[in-house]
Amino acid sequence: MTEIKDYYSAVESRRSMYNINDEKIVPEQKIIEIVRHAVKHTPSSFNSQNGRAVILFGENHKELWDITKNILSKRVPKERFASTEKKLSSFASGYGTILFFEDLSVVENLQSRFPSYANNFPNWSLQSIGILQHIVWTGLELEGLGASLQHYNPLIDEEVKQRWNIQSSWRLVSQMPFGKPIAPADEKQFLPIEERVKVFY
Repeated sequence: MTEIKDYYSAVESRRSMYNINDEKIVPEQKIIEIVRHAVKHTPSSFNSQNGRAVILFGENHKELWDITKNILSKRVPKERFASTEKKLSSFASGYGTILFFEDLSVVENLQSRFPSYANNFPNWSLQSIGILQHIVWTGLELEGLGASLQHYNPLIDEEVKQRWNIQSSWRLVSQMPFGKPIAPADEKQFLPIEERVKVFY
């Protein structure tokens, strides 16, 4: 029961943490194990195993946010870029970033093999990636790490693929910077659960 309680506590306390630093409180190998375990065991339609992940540490992690900052500096109006730059710097100040991808070749193969479900596979693929992201995020929370989920794709896709030699069939879905939390998350408000869950006996 202890593991179940710890898991539910982590689900509850998992939040978007923007104030993080690069202090090493968990070995890199542990983070790699969390991501590998999640990628291996995340459910997927027809056991297609469409989820992919890239883990960036150190200078690779910082370079990702430099790439993002450079691209956005050419698109965001100058009078608004200061706040954007501040946010990107907060991500770069963390310990690492996990990039989540879906392998479109897997989706396309399923569409050709099962044409009756062709229109569903892209949606099912993203549902699986969503589960993958949550498993990793909760795993990081269990280790005392703070993270957030970012979506600077598709603006950064091509440069990311070129820099880290990513397969052309991998489509970037999200970026998860993580690190040691140095400030608590803002208080979260909840709608009445009775309005969101219906039960029939």
